[in-house]
Amino acid sequence: MKIFTMMFGILLAVCGFSCIFTPIMTFLETGWFLMILLFVYGIMGIIKAVTQKEYKIQFLFSIISVILGAVILFVPGLRLMTDGMLIYLMAGWFLLQGIVDIFLSFRQKKRGEGKGWIWTMILGILGLLVGIYSFVHPLFAAFTIGILVGIYFIESGINMVVIAQYIQEET
Repeated sequence: MKIFTMMFGILLAVCGFSCIFTPIMTFLETGWFLMILLFVYGIMGIIKAVTQKEYKIQFLFSIISVILGAVILFVPGLRLMTDGMLIYLMAGWFLLQGIVDIFLSFRQKKRGEGKGWIWTMILGILGLLVGIYSFVHPLFAAFTIGILVGIYFIESGINMVVIAQYIQEET
């Protein structure tokens, strides 16, 4: 198990570098990941609801997730449309995060929490600008998503290699 975990971590880190060097291709494949996540989330939710005999709103969302995941998989062009929506969701997230950071910086300044509010303000303004720029130039957001996925894979791969050092092999 130790060697398998280490090999998988190294493979994940290498894939992360591949994602960073090909961010647009990585972005274009995020629709597959979203479809798989929706599908797995839905199936797990259905299993949980059936085993606990709780058929509430989570059960309904689980069924909708399975259906949506299947539709994204089988309807031509819908996966690409999903990728396009991700661009604008990411741009909106940058915009919203920038606005929240700006408000937080004013709150920090009002409370007299030192000079830290300046950094929060700078990051808020940068987030706001990145959000606006992402709406105007959606390719920028696609590029960013691809790089972030690559960084996440590298971090996860390194984490797995480190964790593998602490796995005790049974003899």
